[in-house]
Amino acid sequence: MKSKHVFFLALTVLALNVQAQEVDKAAVQSQVSAAEKAKKDLEKVDTGDKAWKFSGSVGLNAAATGLFNWAAGGNNNINGVAYTRLRLLYHGNNIAWDTNLDLEYGLSWIDQEYDKLQKSNDKISLATKFGWEFKKNWYLTVLGAFNTQFAPGLNYNGTADADPIVSKFMAPGYIDVSVGVDWKTSVNGADFSLYLSPVAGRLTTVVVGPKMNQYFADKADYQKAGMYQLSAAEEAAYGATGLEYALKDKYAVWRYNTDETTGKVNKSYEKNTRAELGLNIKGAINYTYKDFKLQTTLGLYTPYAWDKTRVYEEKATGDMYADLGTGATYPEATYKYLGFRDNNRRFGNFDVDWTVNLSYQFLKCLQVTLSTDLRYYNGVKIANKAGDEAERVQFKGMIGLGVGYSF
Repeated sequence: MKSKHVFFLALTVLALNVQAQEVDKAAVQSQVSAAEKAKKDLEKVDTGDKAWKFSGSVGLNAAATGLFNWAAGGNNNINGVAYTRLRLLYHGNNIAWDTNLDLEYGLSWIDQEYDKLQKSNDKISLATKFGWEFKKNWYLTVLGAFNTQFAPGLNYNGTADADPIVSKFMAPGYIDVSVGVDWKTSVNGADFSLYLSPVAGRLTTVVVGPKMNQYFADKADYQKAGMYQLSAAEEAAYGATGLEYALKDKYAVWRYNTDETTGKVNKSYEKNTRAELGLNIKGAINYTYKDFKLQTTLGLYTPYAWDKTRVYEEKATGDMYADLGTGATYPEATYKYLGFRDNNRRFGNFDVDWTVNLSYQFLKCLQVTLSTDLRYYNGVKIANKAGDEAERVQFKGMIGLGVGYSF
């Protein structure tokens, strides 16, 4: 009887153990299913806080005009512009690093006797800002920028005469380095930025190698037009040759040397750069909504310089004199007023750079683009149709339809 009780007790313990194992197994399976569901739910969540953001647009705009017996006149033409606009942004760990690259190059073919192929667009623009966030939306920032072009630019005259060269790679070139404070914020998909730097350096360059100088000086059509032909005495006096002299004069990469006794002034073109220290203000907006993209920047720069000394040119001889306040007079009948000795590059006179780029993509590969560039540089004088030179607003606009891709 006693053995029967032991056997019954053993069966009871075994049954309870099997039941406990089944309960534990069911609990584990339930926990695994819950974990897998939670993992899938998490994978569906987009945090939207990616440290690196890369965006931009690339494309090719083209247009063509065909005329046949067109009474109003005109010329057949084909235009093409390739462009690339890229932006790389890093934002994390109290660091903001924003880099923008803007490239353009365009050509036009015109059905005419001379200057059939003409350059229409040419741009290299690189800007980068690196900032440390010391307060919400406020950054201590270092900014660098570089602007120039790919190929020589010509002033097309549409005749058999030589076309003057008005620019080339690094002539001019603009290099900016500055330290300041940058305010950033984002509202409804738009990134806003306002940068202020009281310590801003600007380097304006005109670099023309001796081989290029000699090449254009030796070309028969330029010799015939008397372009880029300087005598040995003129080269020694200016410190520059032919094309180099012309471009440095155009983009104000020169300085006045003054005889403090006689007041006589001469221009020196020996250096390839003009270095300045000044105040830099820059604002930017980057906005994307579905297939629409807007990028715009406005830059203002003024140097810390102030020279009220006036410079005059004697009409009969071409000699230049600075009014040093010694009592000498320069009557209008015999002297031409040229401006201030600082070439109008003084504090309060701002250089202006304003760019706007709009793009809209549709049907996955077609894109409408609108871009404008507005510039005003103190000291850079531009001749009008009458030949009068003065500082003027520069403007370039482009609208196109072509193949493009935004990302």
